[in-house]
Amino acid sequence: MPDDKNSHIIHTIKAYGKSLLGFIRRRVKNDADAEDILQDVWYQFSSVINSEPIEQTSAWLYRVARNKITDKHKKKTETLLDDMLTGEDEEDDTADFKAILFTETSTPETEYLRNLFWDQLFIALDELPNEQKDVFVWHELENMSFQEIADITGEKMQTLVSRKRYAVLHLRKRLEQLYKEITEY
Repeated sequence: MPDDKNSHIIHTIKAYGKSLLGFIRRRVKNDADAEDILQDVWYQFSSVINSEPIEQTSAWLYRVARNKITDKHKKKTETLLDDMLTGEDEEDDTADFKAILFTETSTPETEYLRNLFWDQLFIALDELPNEQKDVFVWHELENMSFQEIADITGEKMQTLVSRKRYAVLHLRKRLEQLYKEITEY
């Protein structure tokens, strides 16, 4: 029985390895990150295959890859928060907010604030309709272009831009208090 599972793992890696790596590469900043994520996907696959059967291997692999990409962005992102944080009443403390969230030095306070921010962001994202949430996550966190999203969803680019705009407005409103608390810190 173990040989069957090993041969299944090897077959799956051969069948999906290149396309999965390409999928991941398009969504991360460099090849090293893509290879790390792919390795995490294969590790999780090998762990799960021993405990439970996977009905749709392809869908499972791509879902895990998307989750790993999102996790990587959540831990260490370089997204531009200008669109989400600044509006008509731009404040000079936006730079301070970014400095707290994206500083290279790690103190207990900055780690706490980062974790708090990401937790609140993902809670606020979960409040959105799936279409708005998906567009925001794909465009801002996975660095997909609107054209790539349009190709995947079949939606018009203008529709996607509109959905992202609604998401940004919601997130701006929802995270306003946290933003004030962090910048007054």
